[in-house]
Amino acid sequence: MRQYKLIRALLSLIPFAAPGAGEPAWLASPEVLRGNPAIPVEVIRGYVFEDTNGDGRRQTEEAGIPHVKVSNGIAVVLTDDSGYYELPVRPDMNLMVVQPTGWQTPVDKRMVPQFSYIHKEGGSPVPLRFGGLEDSGPAPTVVNFPLRRKADSETARAAVIGDSQTYSNAEIGYFRDSVLTDLLSYPGQDPDFLLYVGDVVGDDLDLLDRILGVGAAAGKPQWLVHGNHDLDFDATSDADSSDTWRRIFGPNYYAFEEGNALFVVLDNVVYPCGEDDLAMPGRDFCTEGGYPTYNGRVPEEQMQWLENLLDKTPRDRLVVLVHHIPFVSFVDANSTKHQTDNLLEIYRLVKDREALSLSGHTHTIENHSPGQMFDGWDRSVGIDGIKFRHIIVGAASGSWYQGDLNYRGVPMSFQRMGAPKGMMILDFEGSGYREHYLGAGTSPDKTMWVDLNTPRFRNWFDTLMEWMAQTPSQERLEQVPPLSINDLGDNRLLTPDDLEEGVWITANVWIGSAENTVSVSLNGGEQIMMERTQSGSGESVNRGAEWADPFASQRQLGVARGALRSTSGIDRNQGYEVFRGSPMGSAFPQPMRSVADRNMHLWRARLPASLPTGTYTARITNTDRHGKPSVEVMLFEVAPERPPLRWRNEPWR
Repeated sequence: MRQYKLIRALLSLIPFAAPGAGEPAWLASPEVLRGNPAIPVEVIRGYVFEDTNGDGRRQTEEAGIPHVKVSNGIAVVLTDDSGYYELPVRPDMNLMVVQPTGWQTPVDKRMVPQFSYIHKEGGSPVPLRFGGLEDSGPAPTVVNFPLRRKADSETARAAVIGDSQTYSNAEIGYFRDSVLTDLLSYPGQDPDFLLYVGDVVGDDLDLLDRILGVGAAAGKPQWLVHGNHDLDFDATSDADSSDTWRRIFGPNYYAFEEGNALFVVLDNVVYPCGEDDLAMPGRDFCTEGGYPTYNGRVPEEQMQWLENLLDKTPRDRLVVLVHHIPFVSFVDANSTKHQTDNLLEIYRLVKDREALSLSGHTHTIENHSPGQMFDGWDRSVGIDGIKFRHIIVGAASGSWYQGDLNYRGVPMSFQRMGAPKGMMILDFEGSGYREHYLGAGTSPDKTMWVDLNTPRFRNWFDTLMEWMAQTPSQERLEQVPPLSINDLGDNRLLTPDDLEEGVWITANVWIGSAENTVSVSLNGGEQIMMERTQSGSGESVNRGAEWADPFASQRQLGVARGALRSTSGIDRNQGYEVFRGSPMGSAFPQPMRSVADRNMHLWRARLPASLPTGTYTARITNTDRHGKPSVEVMLFEVAPERPPLRWRNEPWR
């Protein structure tokens, strides 16, 4: 055993270069010192120190770092002038340092920051299928946190990854070959760190190590948020539901600084929810139904920690609240489960500060501007408008790895409102920031899909959606759908009758907000301003063919991948699987389970009914809230009547 420990210690001194990294990663961990196990420890002491030799152990000549925040999960203290701190022991706690600006914590070989010590007396109280936490034993007497200097800058770049949600090793491959490959391929997108906003895996926590190993290829620290698919579902209390997560990654809530921003990672997934969640109406699902489920709420313990953390944070810091379940959502505006109960209290704590909310969960991109309001938010969480910008960052899995395969052999996976799967790049400078979305498999400067919403499209869309609503999902696998994409035909070839009935040019601006302006010009003519279909001024969600994104929904309503079959004899290779191994086929081509039938970032302009016959070049310009333009070009035709779509046999008879 002594030889093993010696070999492990020697290996830890060998510089480790993460694949793709420019310089070796600093591998170390906090120094944990224990006293006499027979003497109870009520206060943990230690130093935050500059680890000049990089071994993670504090030598007498290594200076302490003053005024660094350290926490036991509720209390937050600042180190004194010598870097010293003291904190009371709690029986179940995350002891953690808040990485300060100008410094970095060490990482492990998965590029996971090592900034904490997990203490849980007795370990997980019930056996958990993925292991939970072992008994940590008596509390240590000393925990020293090593830090290293880095360039002190007010700028920082984050690659924000929502809902990678890999349910299987096959889906980790999809994640690797799309979003992560793009991150390493796009020029000028090199981030300072990766930030996953929850549902990193899909219920199988044994996959967490592999996905972190794949993400380590970026060579940057990987900070993770705990999501509702990262839970121990066999836990019997919320206090234990993140135990396996804490063992594999670290704390389920914590904070760190980059640039001039304080990133506050919250765990707002309460599982199993119960009586405490009934304080607000509409949470009966927490105590009824006979099976445990979750609710969106920041527990009281974290709220105390957040208040204490902000009390120790200068007011000129941008506060970035990072959490899995959105504070509010457009696509789930009337859902109490999928928004955050105590948002008003969070607003009170961050009052008069520059703040930003980042979340995932909905598999949509939503860029909500301050003051925006949608019907349902008042009833669900009790607000009359949001106080600062809230961004739901989209999903790296798109709509759960559904859809046909693209040229990379990866499912197209359009999200619920039609945007491509991908990730968000956030550039921070001072207390400001710029957001940009990178659609997987697209060019870095692409920002939107453009198409035409025609009478033919609306009839086709309505027919398929009605069939889906009337036919149970299992029965659909055994039936031929009433229409396929072949029945829609050429949606960009119009007739005067189409124009008379109504044709709109549409632009689904993936990260569009109220401040975007979108315009279109035909054949180089004047710019025509396009109208946002949801103003965010308190109205309800518009839903249906008139409000759908034609580009995305065409690809969502006619998926041939479920028809794939072979004579291999392997049943699970027929069609494909999503979620927890749910079969999609082998069957006739089917619509996806989620379709872009509503949208908060769709702009449109109606074409004139008197448009003459001919070929038209539509040039659509999107200018984001930072003044940056992007352009898409689309060709369409107007003909006196619709010509035959297929090969004409008549001239050859």
